[in-house]
Amino acid sequence: MESKANNTCDNCIHFNVGELKKLGIKTANFDFVVALAGNPNTGKSTVFNALTGLRQHTGNWPGKTVTRAEGAFEYQQQKFKLIDLPGTYSLLSTSNDEEVARNFILFGKPTVTVIVVDASRLERNLNLVLQILEITSSAVLCLNLMDEAGRNNIKIDTRTLSKDLGIPVIPTVARSQNGIPELIQTISELANGKIKCKRYNIKNIPNNIEKSVQVLSEEIEKEYPNISNSRWIAFRLLEGDTQIIEALENGEIA
Repeated sequence: MESKANNTCDNCIHFNVGELKKLGIKTANFDFVVALAGNPNTGKSTVFNALTGLRQHTGNWPGKTVTRAEGAFEYQQQKFKLIDLPGTYSLLSTSNDEEVARNFILFGKPTVTVIVVDASRLERNLNLVLQILEITSSAVLCLNLMDEAGRNNIKIDTRTLSKDLGIPVIPTVARSQNGIPELIQTISELANGKIKCKRYNIKNIPNNIEKSVQVLSEEIEKEYPNISNSRWIAFRLLEGDTQIIEALENGEIA
């Protein structure tokens, strides 16, 4: 099984375990916000615990019955606040969990989004991955449960996968800490601009829709010059997404 991750940084910093401090619930005075997204049963909570040192999730999202978990870690004298988003299969906003996850990635604008997937069921997980990459390119794919993939004789070419998605891919076995140091280093390098990701675009779009998206996207960028996901918003507007329409009308999108 190929387990070497693709690293797009030419001058990578050697990970020193002494540089990592698990801060638990001490999330004040942070430098960066990291969102943790993924399907249910991918080991996302184990990744969260491995990074923060926490053992349980507490609290709810405002106005929701959806569990909210926050934690933090410090690496190379920088503090990272970690938000564990609800486990979802998509971002279509058809449930409270999906709405919370989508809105945080879109409106919360995390510095980095870590997408945790089950390496033994990668194809099933890619739907959510691609939806997230339509919103943000500042992401890293955490290819978790690599041991399960190995037991099922599943081999994953992480370099090709990284190239196709345009983001770093880090294989991990979170419950035994394998790959967690590399994941932390990659999060740090993404947050500090040492790794540049490539914007993922949907392919094979009919010409008439592509032209409409392009025109609408340009108009959105004129109105909101600092917006980073005008193309994704244009798609949602063409679909009649009421939440996105309301967000534009009340200025939340900015």
